[in-house]
Amino acid sequence: MKLNCKQNLLSAAVTNVQRAVSAKTTLPALEGILIRAEKGRIKLCGYDLEIGITTDIDAQIEEEGAIVVNAKLFGDIVRRLPKEDIRIETDEKYITYISSGEVKYQIVGMYPGEFPELPGFDKIDDISIECSLLKNMIKQTIFATSDDMSKPVYTGALFEFENNVFKIVAIDGIKMAIRKETVDYSNSSRFIVPKKALNEILKLGSDEDDSKIRIITGQRHAIFEIDSYSIFTRLIEGSFIDYNRTIPRATVTEACVVAKDFISSVERMSLLTSEKIQSPIRLFFSGEEINLSCSTTIGKANDVIKTPVKGAEMEIGFSNRHLLEALRNTDSDIIKIELQNSSTAMKITPTQGDSYLFLVVPMLLQRG
Repeated sequence: MKLNCKQNLLSAAVTNVQRAVSAKTTLPALEGILIRAEKGRIKLCGYDLEIGITTDIDAQIEEEGAIVVNAKLFGDIVRRLPKEDIRIETDEKYITYISSGEVKYQIVGMYPGEFPELPGFDKIDDISIECSLLKNMIKQTIFATSDDMSKPVYTGALFEFENNVFKIVAIDGIKMAIRKETVDYSNSSRFIVPKKALNEILKLGSDEDDSKIRIITGQRHAIFEIDSYSIFTRLIEGSFIDYNRTIPRATVTEACVVAKDFISSVERMSLLTSEKIQSPIRLFFSGEEINLSCSTTIGKANDVIKTPVKGAEMEIGFSNRHLLEALRNTDSDIIKIELQNSSTAMKITPTQGDSYLFLVVPMLLQRG
C-alpha cells in the first residue's frame, strides 16, 4: 500500500473513527484501525464488536492495499505531524512507514484479515431525518437512559415511528423523557439504540438545517449515515416498558414556572448536598408560590418562586441531581409542572404544544 493524503483530513477521520476502538481486548486487531486504500480513497474503520464507525477521505493512491494499525499510536502520530501531506507505505511484513516533511515513523502493523468485518444484515427500514432535529431530540432524552447493565433494555433509547410521528423515549427508573416530532415517514417501526451510538450521533452530526441522517435498520443492527461517516451499531433486544401507562393521568396540583428561575433555585438548594451528603430538595406548592428548602448536616436553605398554584397544597421531595437533569433539558422559557400526589412522578411539559414530556420520581420525605 502506498498513498499520500492531507494531514488535516486524516487527523479528523482518525480522531472520530478511533472512538469505536476497544481500549482493552484480548483481540489485538480490535485495538486498531483498519485502513484500506482503493479507488482514490482511504477508508478507515474502528469496531469494538458493538459499535463501528467508518469513513473515507480523498487520497492519491499509488498502490492499493490494507493494513491494521494500533489506533492510539497511529492517532497520536497523525495529530502531531506537520500540517502537510502525509505519505504512508506498507511492506509485505506489515511494517508501516509514515512520513511528513522531515518527520518519519516506522511502526508495526497487523494483517488486515485479522480485523473482524462489520456484520451484514437485511434491511427492514430506511428512514431519513434532519440531522439537527435528531440531535436535538437525543440531547433532550439521553439524560434519562440507564447505566444499570442488569436491565440492558433501558441503557438505550427507544426510537418509535408511527403515523408520521417520531418519538424517542428513555427511562432509568427515576426519570423518563419523551420527545416527539412530526416527520415525513408514515410506516411503523420500533427499535432501541444504545447510549454509545446516541453519543456518537451527537458528536458526528451536523447542526446545519439541510443536513440529513439516514437510518438503515435490520432485525438486530442499524446504520446511521451522517455526512461522510457511518455509525454501525447493534440494537438492544428486549421488551421496552409500555411507557404510556407510566404517565400520571390525574392532576391535583399544577403550576407554570419560568424554567431558568426554577433551575437557579434548585441549584441554590443543591449547594448543601454532595455525593456524600444526600438530602431531598423539598418543594411546597401553595397559593401564589412554590417554597423550596433543603436541610443537611452542614446547614439549611430556603427559597421562594412566586407563581400561581392551581389545586391542592402539596409537599414533595426530589433528588437535586435528577430534578436538575430534567429541568436543564427543557427547551421552553416557561414549563408546566403537574402533580398527582407526593409519591407519584412529577410531570414536566411545555405550556404550548407537546414536544416533550419528562417524569421525575420523588424521594420519600421524612416527616416531623
